[in-house]
This record gives sequence, structure tokens and C-alpha cells, in this order.
Amino acid sequence: MQTSTPPYQDPSSVGIVTPTLIHFDTPLLLECERTLPSFDLMVETYGELNADKSNAILICHALSGSHHAAGFHSEHDAKAGWWDALIGKGKAIDTEKFFVVCLNNIGSCHGSTGPTTINPETNDIWGADFPLITIKDWVKTQVMLSDYLGIKRWHAIVGGSMGGMQALQWSVDYPERLARAVIIASTPKISAQNIAFNEVARQSILSDPDFHQGWYLKHGTYPRRGLMLARMLGHITYITEDAMKAKFGRDLKSGKFMYGYDVEFEVESYLRYQGERFSKNFDANTYLLMTKALDYFDPTRDYADPSLSDAEALKATLARTQCQFLVVSFTTDWRFSPERSVELTDALMANQKPVSFINVDAPHGHDSFLFAIDRYVNAIKGFLGAPFVAKTVSGKTLSPTAIAQLAHDKPTAEQASNS
Repeated sequence: MQTSTPPYQDPSSVGIVTPTLIHFDTPLLLECERTLPSFDLMVETYGELNADKSNAILICHALSGSHHAAGFHSEHDAKAGWWDALIGKGKAIDTEKFFVVCLNNIGSCHGSTGPTTINPETNDIWGADFPLITIKDWVKTQVMLSDYLGIKRWHAIVGGSMGGMQALQWSVDYPERLARAVIIASTPKISAQNIAFNEVARQSILSDPDFHQGWYLKHGTYPRRGLMLARMLGHITYITEDAMKAKFGRDLKSGKFMYGYDVEFEVESYLRYQGERFSKNFDANTYLLMTKALDYFDPTRDYADPSLSDAEALKATLARTQCQFLVVSFTTDWRFSPERSVELTDALMANQKPVSFINVDAPHGHDSFLFAIDRYVNAIKGFLGAPFVAKTVSGKTLSPTAIAQLAHDKPTAEQASNS
């Protein structure tokens, strides 16, 4: 009798991985002007660091992500890391070539210092007293992790959604410390509409009677209903109307109207399932912190005159960058639409910075960045292996076609002229 290969033994998988908790005794001054006396980062690595430490890639996670980007934590795990489709042997981020690092950001609930961990100054849980954090704060901790690992310059920093914001912040705050930035399904800063979605999600949590002003763990309660509603709202914005129509339509669970307020439509059942599952695995205070970090994000804040228009401020800020960029958007993403990626690309091109941009046709909405779509995968793989280009000048930069061809080891005259 033939048996299937366990997922962790798949030749392209990084296999079973063990996360590491790294402690930092150095006090961390945050943008909100509060200080963490010390902090921990939960980290996973895949692949091998080469002798001169030049093949390291940093993966930055999105709102609900974690350090567990690829592989499995045990042979019994049914589900791989959140970006397993893109990280592994021969995949877009090839662990046979690169040393890949993914960490859980502070403020999260997957092992790094956050609302569910202990405040060393009180020996009690941080809870609602954990300070508000920003993407700049996360980048500071990532720089400290880089120093701990002895990595002076990243081959690339890669992220989707909120992860892309971190890659962008790196490129302006520490321009000499990364050679490439891959910014996927992201934006230079979020729109008023996105802030509005985040506020509705937060109010769902804050108004839950079990929230207790963020001290629910001390009260032995949990704002499950509020967190479920927040996730249901968020999930609606991550996928498209066409995707919902194709998957659920107006299908009824029982085949007829029940004339009540319990689940009747399949799409209602799906959203409740997603909300229920999320509420069991995520922390409510973390959700509040993460959405505020999204709202606060604006890489131009420290580098541009506030009297400038958004476009002028972005151009002035990106003049600082020294890395090569790949910007990726998806046609059906309405949370961070392709137009926002175009804004970023235009500002980089206005500074003659080396940038390639692709808008990938995909049916999955904002969640498309999680899927191994061929054009998307080939572009990332090619970009990571492409020659470094210091400046965008006609005939001196790599097009999306050229970087995709590099993924298939098909050198072109264009590539040769830039090597």
C-alpha cells in the first residue's frame, strides 16, 4: 500500500524548524516616548548563513503574522508557516541560496515581548499597559537583531502588506544596511478609508463587555465577540466580491430561509468560522496595537517638510534610499490598491532609484500575496538573484521580464549589461 509523503518531508520544504527566543537587555526608547527596559524577540531561521554573511534575507510579517513563516514545528503539524508557499528549497525565496530570518514583532502575541508577556518592572502581565508601538520601533528592534546576528547588510528585506511597510521604513531609516527591498501589496501610508476600517475593528473590541479596559486576563475573561467581529470585518476587506461570489454565491446552508438571525447563508458561516478561529489564536490588545501601528505609518514624517504635498514628501524621503526595489501589487487588491504601489514606484523613479514594478493579475484580493502565483513567484526569485543596480537610467535597470527570466536561469543581453 502506497502512503503519501508527510508534508514536512516534502523536498521543497524547510522541514521541521525550532524557533529561538533572543533576549535584549538594552532599553528600547519608543516613538511614543516610553521605554521598554528590555525585550525578547521570537525568531526562526531557514537555510545557512554564508561565510561573509552576505546572503541573509529578512522577512517582515503582516498584522496577524508571526515568526513562523515556513516549515513545521513538529511532524504532527498539519499546517505549515504562513509563507511556506514562497520560502523553501527552490521556491521564490530559495533556502538553498539564502539564509532567511523571520521574527515576531514586539507587541505581538506569538512569543516576543507584548501585552501577554511579563513586565519586568512589575513582575505582572503587561496587558493594557503595554505601550503603543510604530513600524519605526519594529525596524529599530530588527536592526538590533541584525547586529546580534552579525549581519551588517541584508541581501534583501521582504514583506507583504504591513511587512512591506517595514521594508520601506528600513530603506529610508537605514539605507546602507540593505541591498534590496521587496514591497508587496503595500502602501506608502494608509488611506482615511483604511483608518476607518481599523477604527471599526477596534471599537468592536473596546466595546465588548469582556474587554475590561484591556485587563481581561486579570478578570478571567476574554473579548471573544469583539475580536471575532474585528476579524470578520478585516477578512471581508482582504478578499474580493468576485471571490466571495465564486466560493459562496447566495447559497443557503439548509437550502431554505429560516427567518431568523442564526447562520443561513454559507458566507455567514464562513465569516463566523474565520472569526471564531482567529479569536482562539490571537490577543485582543495585540490587535489594537497592530492596527494603530498601521494608522501611524508615514515614512516621510522625519524626512520631509510638512508643508509639502504627499507626492513631494514621498519623493524627498525616498531620495535617501540606496537599495534596489521590487514593488508588487495585485489587480484585485482594494485594501491597498495598485495605485498606491504606483505612487511609490513613481517617487522612486523620480529619484532615479532602481525599481521594478509588477501588477499581478490574481483573484484573491489583498490576500494574493500569500499565494504562489507564477508571475509573482518568478519576479521575486529573479529579483533576488539579479545583479545589483545602483541607479535607474535608461538601459541600466532590470525590467520585470528580465528579472523573471533570471528565475529560470535564462540570461539576456539586458542582464549581461547590468552585471
